[in-house]
Amino acid sequence: MQNDLQLDPLYNVLYVDLTKKRFWVRKRKDLFEDGLGGVSVGVKLLEEECPPQVDPFSPENPIIFVVGPFNGLFPLASKTVALFKSPHTGNLGESHAGGRSSIAIRMAGYGAIVIKGASDAPVYLAVHGDKVFFRDAGAIWGIESCYTVGRILREVEPGSGMRTIMRIGLGGEKLIPFATVVTETYRHFGRLGLGAVFGSKKLKALVISGRRSLPVADRLAYRKLYDVVWKEAVVSSAMKKYHDLGTAENVMPLNELGGLPTRNLLETRFEKAREISGERLAEGFLGRRLACAHCPTGCIHIAALREPYEDKPFFYKTTMISYDYEPIYALGAMLGIGNPEGFLKLLDRVETWGLDAMSTGVVLAWATEAFQKGIIGEQETMGLKLSWGDYLTYIKALENLLRQPNDFYRHLAQGVEVVSSVYGGQDYALAFGKNEMPGYHTGPCAVIGYLIGSRHSHLDGAGYSLDQKWPKDKAFTPKEVVEELFKEEAWRQVLSSLVVCFFARGVYKPELVPELLGVLGIKTTTSQLIELGKKVLKSKYKFKLREGFSFEALRIPKRVLETPTPHGWLEEAFLREALRYAKKLYEEDL
Repeated sequence: MQNDLQLDPLYNVLYVDLTKKRFWVRKRKDLFEDGLGGVSVGVKLLEEECPPQVDPFSPENPIIFVVGPFNGLFPLASKTVALFKSPHTGNLGESHAGGRSSIAIRMAGYGAIVIKGASDAPVYLAVHGDKVFFRDAGAIWGIESCYTVGRILREVEPGSGMRTIMRIGLGGEKLIPFATVVTETYRHFGRLGLGAVFGSKKLKALVISGRRSLPVADRLAYRKLYDVVWKEAVVSSAMKKYHDLGTAENVMPLNELGGLPTRNLLETRFEKAREISGERLAEGFLGRRLACAHCPTGCIHIAALREPYEDKPFFYKTTMISYDYEPIYALGAMLGIGNPEGFLKLLDRVETWGLDAMSTGVVLAWATEAFQKGIIGEQETMGLKLSWGDYLTYIKALENLLRQPNDFYRHLAQGVEVVSSVYGGQDYALAFGKNEMPGYHTGPCAVIGYLIGSRHSHLDGAGYSLDQKWPKDKAFTPKEVVEELFKEEAWRQVLSSLVVCFFARGVYKPELVPELLGVLGIKTTTSQLIELGKKVLKSKYKFKLREGFSFEALRIPKRVLETPTPHGWLEEAFLREALRYAKKLYEEDL
């Protein structure tokens, strides 16, 4: 792989030391020679900057943001990759977010930002081009709402329309290990606890802006290929689902299929699914659609929740709340909440405080079942009677999880892996690799994907999709499932090195990507990219093994074996055989 653009600002890496309040820039062409950017470079930086076995809340745990060659130049290339050591799993932390972050980082003149150390007092960083400011955040530390912090920073920092504002809420300040970083109000670095790492460094926010131009090697060819991508995105059906209903469109098909986890996976169909479906939310609540920077799709669906003031008839408070499939699953079906207003109110609290919706929903679902089985009681819940569908009680329980007034809520705030190890109920503690399960119980591919995926996320190898596409006349074998998941996840390393939204994987096909790279001066082939994807994926596992990951130690929640999938009952022996083969495949040549 060769890049002819020697002065590409993608090579600039901004290093920030919060402890000493200093920064510097290094040209790191060496990092980009074997890869493209994004996750391929981010993993190398993580290996360089993260000491072995470091405590995730140590000042030595780095925060790394990386973008790629397509950011700012092609449609749908709207993501930024964050890498860190996760406080939630104690291992590889990787999170992707849209909004304006990737464009802002490139316009500021950087391909990556590495934040090290920890401040002795609350601070926020303002990066405006080649200038970096360490701002006193004492006035905004303690502000619980991510929304409020964003409004304040929009007033005091320049770059309106081009900047990104990343910030944490109470969840990050309280070091909840599944706290998020919110960017542009409705996008998130969601899974694995980047918000808590921000909090451990006393870093309340990061503002970035810039006005750089980006080089291309062949302007005419670039313009022609740009139009190809644009038309594929807006004319073909590739992105139609995401524009029309967004991922919330998944609710009804998964419910009909019998793959929608309901009431802590006691069931896989929810009798009130229609009430919280994408169709119902669009009909009764959709206020607007938004898009990430340089994306024509507009997949961000915002609900307008109108609530009357008690003492003022005909006056309403309107709250705008972003929703997707995963929050609907986790804070709706998983908790038995079929009231759309109740679901939106609970989701608003989760978003306001800056918590991962999936982990929050699964944690509350475990607590509900544990309460009903008598493992915990009102002494632990402080008088709250947790029951399916009772969103008002869930909101109170969530506030206790944030405030942590007793030992039970302190343990609950650490996730289901921790709380179930203390109180029992691990059979129905739905975590894989210590990360709470996503919203698909579609068959063996989904569950194996959760177990072996580099982030233990449904977005790793898309096992839920493989379950649904698997030929009906062909039996599953552990070896074939693992190989298909490996193949898909390896290609996703290429997409997240470009960095492209995974929703656009149908647009950025393997045969098109080398052409697009060519007009940017990067010479490569499809086969080289596929090999790069495998290399990046294995480098992630090398890091995970360094930090103590073990295929043999993975816990399989018994509940996934007790509740049938659309493909029938899962067998532990089958899953264990898949893990043995995955160990052989993923660790080969490491």
